[in-house]
Amino acid sequence: MKSRQSGITLIGFIIVLVVLGFFGFMAMKLVPSYIEYMGVVKAMNQMATEGGNDDVEQARRQLAFKMSFQYVDDSTIKPKDITVIRENNLPTLHVAYDKRIPFMYNIDFLLHFEKSVQIRSTSAG
Repeated sequence: MKSRQSGITLIGFIIVLVVLGFFGFMAMKLVPSYIEYMGVVKAMNQMATEGGNDDVEQARRQLAFKMSFQYVDDSTIKPKDITVIRENNLPTLHVAYDKRIPFMYNIDFLLHFEKSVQIRSTSAG
């Protein structure tokens, strides 16, 4: 009886390493942006529970202050990306922004983040 060997060849192993390395490099580029977005969401949820931010400029300042504690870069979200809109006569904080991440050569990732939370109004109660 002949014994038959099974397993991966050296060439196959190198190909698997290249593919894993490529996806690992993608993850290294993308994961920090999603962690930053989670900081934005956390700051927005804090503002939603506190309430009383009907004024757009006040909401922008307060959100920027809260995001600084969540390690959100100041250049990520610009003031024009933060709006306060009215839905069902309740103020809603809306943040929408794009983030461009250089990947390699002339390839970039464009990530679009958008989140809305209702703000408790202190004047309604």
